[in-house]
Amino acid sequence: MTNIRQARLKNLGEVEQLVMDYVWTHGPSSAEACREALASSRPMKDSTIRTVLRRLEEKGYLSHEIEGRTFIYKAADARQNVAVRAVKGIIDRFCGGSAEQLVLGMVDNAVLNRKQLERLARKIAEREEEKP
Repeated sequence: MTNIRQARLKNLGEVEQLVMDYVWTHGPSSAEACREALASSRPMKDSTIRTVLRRLEEKGYLSHEIEGRTFIYKAADARQNVAVRAVKGIIDRFCGGSAEQLVLGMVDNAVLNRKQLERLARKIAEREEEKP
């Protein structure tokens, strides 16, 4: 098994996050579909949404294909995978690479409660049972 280190993605701005949330939820989309879907909460000009999509592609969050003359943007990776890499970056930068230190901090600051920890413990136990 090869451990391939993926490049850390750059942080998302507020509008970029809205666009990514839309694409992750609705799948491949054109600039127009994104702009129309976000118009009620975040009205944007056509040129603005195209700039946001281009920047998301440059940052590695999106890729595109061309259908006719229309760019169709799709997520380069699943939301959960992006979240895991972001948390891994936090663990590396702020917790000296220790996931345990992060989890203990989350418990100390009431981010995780007993039920959540018990569910995590069960999940870990299930994974251990699955190993040969």
